[in-house]
Amino acid sequence: QVQLVESGGGLVQPGESLRLSCAASGFTFSYYDLRWYRQAPGKERELVASISSSSGTNYADSVKGRFTISRDNAKNTVYLQMNSLNLEDTAVYYCNARWWNWGLTEYWGQGTQVIVSS
Repeated sequence: QVQLVESGGGLVQPGESLRLSCAASGFTFSYYDLRWYRQAPGKERELVASISSSSGTNYADSVKGRFTISRDNAKNTVYLQMNSLNLEDTAVYYCNARWWNWGLTEYWGQGTQVIVSS
């Protein structure tokens, strides 16, 4: 059974940090590109950061220099280190795994809430 389970969300003040984790099971984790998306209330889901199977990374302009995505294939886990959080980072954060192999195979986590508030 495929699972992506996010954790690490919470309530923080502006300027603080959080580290999100997404633990995967049920598929060959190392084959997959991994992404973190977020969705703020009333807004579209947006791509925040991605890391390929070869560990190449990309970031949305809004989080460059503040967020870092990483993966540990031995632990089947992807992380999102979020520093210097601001009010606009408030959202539900979702983990995504995708693999192109004769078509797209894609899995989603259930999301973890991040609230940045003073």
